[in-house]
Order: sequence, then structure tokens, then C-alpha cells
Amino acid sequence: MMLIMRNTTFWWMLIGFMVLLDIYIFQVVRFLSHSANSKTKIIIYSAYWVLSAGAIIVLLLLPYFKFENQAKFIRTTIFAIIAGLFFAKLIAAVFFLLDDVRRAIQWVAGKIFFRGTEAEALQESDGISRSAFLSWAGIAMGGGLFGTLIYGFGNKYNYQLRKEQLAFKDLPASFKGLKIIQISDLHSGSFTDKASVQKGIDKILATQPDIILFTGDLVNNTAGEMDEYKDLFVHLKAPLGVYSVLGNHDYGDYVRPWPDHDDEHSKREEAAGKKLWTPLQYENLEKLKRVHAGMGWRLLMDEHVVIEKNGDKIAILGVQNWSAKGSFHRYGDLTKAYAGSEEHSFKILMSHDPSHWEAEVLKKYPDIHLMLSGHTHGMQFGVEIPGIKWSPVQYIYNQWAGLYEKDHQKLYVNRGFGFIGYPGRVGILPEITLIELV
Repeated sequence: MMLIMRNTTFWWMLIGFMVLLDIYIFQVVRFLSHSANSKTKIIIYSAYWVLSAGAIIVLLLLPYFKFENQAKFIRTTIFAIIAGLFFAKLIAAVFFLLDDVRRAIQWVAGKIFFRGTEAEALQESDGISRSAFLSWAGIAMGGGLFGTLIYGFGNKYNYQLRKEQLAFKDLPASFKGLKIIQISDLHSGSFTDKASVQKGIDKILATQPDIILFTGDLVNNTAGEMDEYKDLFVHLKAPLGVYSVLGNHDYGDYVRPWPDHDDEHSKREEAAGKKLWTPLQYENLEKLKRVHAGMGWRLLMDEHVVIEKNGDKIAILGVQNWSAKGSFHRYGDLTKAYAGSEEHSFKILMSHDPSHWEAEVLKKYPDIHLMLSGHTHGMQFGVEIPGIKWSPVQYIYNQWAGLYEKDHQKLYVNRGFGFIGYPGRVGILPEITLIELV
């Protein structure tokens, strides 16, 4: 949102579009309330414009306030409500537009193929009922979306423990029954309730895992976001250790600009096709590494560790963020992480972005038995009921939540412990994954 605000042209285009959208939808509101008495109409019209104008006024004033300095809860809630209103109206407008197109086609057909009273009859026949149906359908869909988004505010700490038993024929005997806890995407910069986060940690510890694996995105942007929560996550312990990797948000790439950013230097670096890193960004990443270490987490930076139990061994590989999507940077090097692990018959890879699985792992590393990822959050919005699993994110990622299999290789995509952007969850709840190897 703050990046959009800095683009003045786009900012004014967005506000202009919202005004036009409000005017368009208001015509439907007038149509649907035409039979109401005058007092009811005044209440309906006033409520509509107070809500709509209020959202636009807030957007107009945002650039003039130090909005980044406001309380996180207030900031994210305001953004979510405004965005929810916008998308709810946009969906409703689709239904209204369909009705307008239908009536326009009907009008043209009447003028071309019919004359006089026949044309009038064609335009009027069933016209009001169909228009009313589509209009009410649009109101219902838009209002339903807005209502679910408001409801979802209460789900952001509603941690779900999901259990998976995964069978592998190459698993060494000593590791049968191994209990792995996977967590991902903390996004600690979005947390506002330590007590609720503690409940999630308690739920993890209650499973008594043998090993804990964290698959990236500890923060939204900067290492300092963990200052208030290190004392909670330091209690995550397991007999075989806690291991972690970095996600796309952990590099500070979404801070624009960094305080020591130099525009001329940036232009030269970008012109040369280089990724711009400032000294403060490097320093932030080093601080984040120290946060992992301070909590007792072994951060794997394109490397692997060997876990031994009763003489049997397995390899845990961890890579930096690696994405097959052009909008995300590739920092990871699986070749480097894999080197030296060949001798071990069973391997688990931690890689934040699930697109890595199809793009490289399946093609080049058939002896990586299990890959653990996160990143998608299931878009924090969708439907998961018996027989139905849907989220808009599935149109971007082939693997976006849960278990996927290809021959003898498996991928599990965690739905995320935290949240970012929208401060809530609808249908896709925050996840703690308990994986048992059998």
C-alpha cells in the first residue's frame, strides 16, 4: 500500500476509479430502493455515501500522515477494510455490468428486429425481474465477500494442527516414526497479540516433536520485527534440533527505499542488471541471521546437515529463497546445498517457495524424497471442505497448500503460521504441520 502511495499518478488513478465505481453502484442502489418510502431512502443513501466517501477521504489523507508510525493493528485494519470495500464493490459491479450488457443487447435487438409496441414489449418483458435478480445477486456477492473478510479478522491466530503420515521405502529403520514439526511464514512484523502467538507455540510443544523445521519468512521486512517475539520462539526446542531457512521477505527487498539508498548508485546498479543492496540491507540480513542463532535455530544457507540416530543417518538440506516466478529473486543454490549429501539414502529439503519443486528438484534431484515449503499462505483466503479445495492462489502456483506427490517424491506446502497484508484468514487457517515418517 505504501508503495502505491508513492506512485502519485497511480494513486490518483486509483482514487478516480473508486469514485466512478461508487457512482455506478449508487445507481443500482437507487434502482433497488425505488419502492421504499422517502425516509428509508434517505437512510440508505446516507449510509452508502458516508461509508464510500469515508473510505475515499481516508485514502486522500493517507499521504499527509506518518502512517507507517501508527500502531500496526490500526494500520493493517484500516487497509484491510478499505481494500475489502473496494473488492466487494468490484465484484458487485461485475453483476451490474452483466445486466447492463444484457439490456443493451436486448435494446439493440428490439430496434433491429422489432418495431413499435413489439420492441417495447421485448424490452419490458421480464426486464425488471432479471435486472432485480442480477442486481441483488451482485449486492449479495459483494456484501458476502466484505462480510467474510471482516469475519476473517478473528481467525488470524486460530492455529490448526494438521497431521500427515508419509511413507518412504528408503527411510532408515531408526527414523521410522520420526515426528517433524514444520512451521513457516511467521511474518512477525504483523503480530499484535503476544498471548495468542504463545498459544500457537504451546500447541507446537504439546506435540513433543523430534525435530522442528522452519521454512522461511521470519519477518515482513526487517530483523527488528522479531525483537518483541524472540522470547517466545526461543522456547521451541526438539531433541534433534531446530533448523531454518530464509524466505523472500527475510532479505528486506520490500523496503523502498532503504535509509542509505543512493538514487544514482541505484540507477547504475539496475542499468547493469544487478540487484541493489545497500550496506544497511546487508546489516539487516546479518542481524536476522543472529536472531535465528540467538533462538537456537540452525539457519541453513545453501548447505546441509546430517542427522544421526542409532547409527542411521539422513540429510537435511536447506536453501535460500529460490523461486521459479520472475517476480521473486533467486538467492538459493541447491547444487551447493546438495554437495556431499549423495552418500545418504534419505534427504529432506527445506525450500521456501514451492515452485522450486517442479522447476528444479523433480528434474535434477530424484533422491530428494521430501521437500517442505511455505510462501503461498493459501492466499489467506479460500475454501477447504471435504471434496473442495480452492483458493485464488492456485492460478499462480500449481502446488499451494498441503501434500503433493510425483512418483516417489513428495512436497508439503505449509499454509503459514502468520499473516501479511490482510490481517486475517478466511477458509485457509494458520497451520502447524506434524509430519510422521513411517
